[in-house]
Amino acid sequence: MKITLLLVGKTAFPFVRDGMQMYERRILRHLSYSRTEIPDVKGTKSLSPSQVREKEGDEILKRIAEKDDVILLDERGDELSSLDWAKELEKKISSGGRNMVFVVGGAYGFSPKVYQRAGQKLSLSRMTLSHQLVRLFFAEQFYRALSIIYGEPYHNE
Repeated sequence: MKITLLLVGKTAFPFVRDGMQMYERRILRHLSYSRTEIPDVKGTKSLSPSQVREKEGDEILKRIAEKDDVILLDERGDELSSLDWAKELEKKISSGGRNMVFVVGGAYGFSPKVYQRAGQKLSLSRMTLSHQLVRLFFAEQFYRALSIIYGEPYHNE
């Protein structure tokens, strides 16, 4: 099983990039993990938000295999505690099944086609988060879930 974090656009903030790299090194001790950044859509000033979502959506879908388990990081997704997230992740990992692709969309969210392809939506907060910060928050929460699963001291109840 392979875990992929699929991102629209490059990380703009050095502190986000540095934090992600730290958590990704820790994640790699447990699982096959990679991050893929899709280039920003060109010429967005002349496009509507829905046109940007459609173009980004096409690029997202090109990078997802038919058998991948697609989880969107979306403000309207399921809200889980860290412990519940760890339990859910452990079930997926122990099934040894499909590769998991977690997707962070651009500033305008996801296209309808991407929503249709997804098997799950996961929210990291009831608050609206910058698509830049979601990257770092997800990496930290993913590592936290692994520390719970593997009994490491990172997560303290």
